[in-house]
Amino acid sequence: MPLAYLVTSLAMLFTAGSYARLVRIVPAAGSAFSYAGAAFGRRAGFITGWTLLLDYILLPAINYLILGIYLAAQFPAVPAQAWSFAAIVLVTVLNVVGVDLVRRASVVLVVFQLIFAAIFLFAAFAHPAVSLSLAPFVASKAIWPGVFAGAAVLCLSFLGFDAVSTLSEEARDPVRTVPRAILLTTVLGGGLFTALAYAGTSLLPDWRMIETSDSAGLEVMRPLGGFMSAFFLAAYIGGSLASAIAAQASVSRVLYAMGRENVLPRALFGQLSPRFQTPVRATLVVALLSVAALLLTLDTLASLISFGALFAFSLVNLAALKLGGRRIVPAFGFCATVWLWFNLSPLALVVGLVWLGAGVIYAFASPDVAGRVDEALG
Repeated sequence: MPLAYLVTSLAMLFTAGSYARLVRIVPAAGSAFSYAGAAFGRRAGFITGWTLLLDYILLPAINYLILGIYLAAQFPAVPAQAWSFAAIVLVTVLNVVGVDLVRRASVVLVVFQLIFAAIFLFAAFAHPAVSLSLAPFVASKAIWPGVFAGAAVLCLSFLGFDAVSTLSEEARDPVRTVPRAILLTTVLGGGLFTALAYAGTSLLPDWRMIETSDSAGLEVMRPLGGFMSAFFLAAYIGGSLASAIAAQASVSRVLYAMGRENVLPRALFGQLSPRFQTPVRATLVVALLSVAALLLTLDTLASLISFGALFAFSLVNLAALKLGGRRIVPAFGFCATVWLWFNLSPLALVVGLVWLGAGVIYAFASPDVAGRVDEALG
């Protein structure tokens, strides 16, 4: 797992470089939808945005699902669905009120997670049963296919850096601050993920010791005692809420950007609340879709999110190749994301391709989608 995180971090760093470059050229809320459309015009922007929606729409749902799984594992008297639904209501209200409240809530939750991460790393490496070695970073030839398959799924851990780009129209001095935030998110996140995975692997070196994979984090904490288990649960729930807040804010703004330009129905998606100046209708749609997505399993959700992300990342790297001038970084990013894309599970590829095919059919069947996208992107 630590090695898989290193592979993913490298791939995401190249792609983050492409995002950072494109934010300066196309500072719009539509993220990959805007970038691909600006580079390739016509229907390419819509198809990219449509595929990106697969991971953006499901990303809040996977946080709600994980939150419910962990709280139900700790408090079995309350079903997981009840915890998940309560979280959906809370996060939706925060996103309706506005981006400033979302930012303040996210900062508090992230600081709490960082405090836990520091204490956990110290406790894990100081544990008498832990012997540090480089074994988790070494893989034989037979293991590498599993490493790449794991790296493909772990892409969902990095989706924060591209979500940053959707706030380009609301950030202060976006040409300077948003690219910096994208790169810092990727570098710091990758380093933290790898360190935490290494510590967890050191505490629980044999994966066959895991009894319930969906809530394995609780089992990793057991050697550290009851206090760390409770601390972990609180930090993990905080992390799920922070990620859900950011994800729901991002996808609602992607839907708003596409609705504002009539690529999606303007009456539903392209409207801002006069009171809060936020895309309330789009936010509510995301909340309803999150409720429906809770019917899926955790591994299916994770693979589908990675499909949408990797496809969109590939198009963003291609857009950076055309618009950005510098070719080495986006070329490496494109090769890395395509490689990881083909390492996803067969189910994720089939369902993802069906979603992609539906978007292609809509783009070519609708006589005015191409015109609307071209007009929107100039």
